[in-house]
Amino acid sequence: MEYGTIEREIHIDASPEVVFDVVSSPEHLREWWPDEAEYPAVPGGAGRICFGDPAQGGTWVQFTVVDAVPPRLFSFRWTHAEGETAAQGNSFLVVFELEPHGDGTLLRMTESGFRERGWDEAKVAAEHADHVSGWDHFLSRLPAYAAKVAA
Repeated sequence: MEYGTIEREIHIDASPEVVFDVVSSPEHLREWWPDEAEYPAVPGGAGRICFGDPAQGGTWVQFTVVDAVPPRLFSFRWTHAEGETAAQGNSFLVVFELEPHGDGTLLRMTESGFRERGWDEAKVAAEHADHVSGWDHFLSRLPAYAAKVAA
């Protein structure tokens, strides 16, 4: 099996401007994906996101914005070690591409970088499977939240 990339495509009943805000700003991101998010939503903006309650030992991961082109594209690298500059080989790259579609937005999400981490096949497969199930869970929350923001 190929574990190089995860791709998802969903239609969202909100404008590309609203969807861009929902996938790029920390205030919106924490409503559908991580429990906490701290980063400037500009290219090169570095920070972190947390899964679980930060006060109860939640898991923080590093997060660096790669591109922010409203309302078409938002991308970031994540999971690199604290103190390291995010790059191919030490992090995953997530790209959200947005395009107008009818009365809403077609969102294409791609996550790559599994093979570039230098892990053995079992670790690559496990990480890929974990991220597939995570994105399937979290992206399913995105359309309802974006529609609420748009309303």
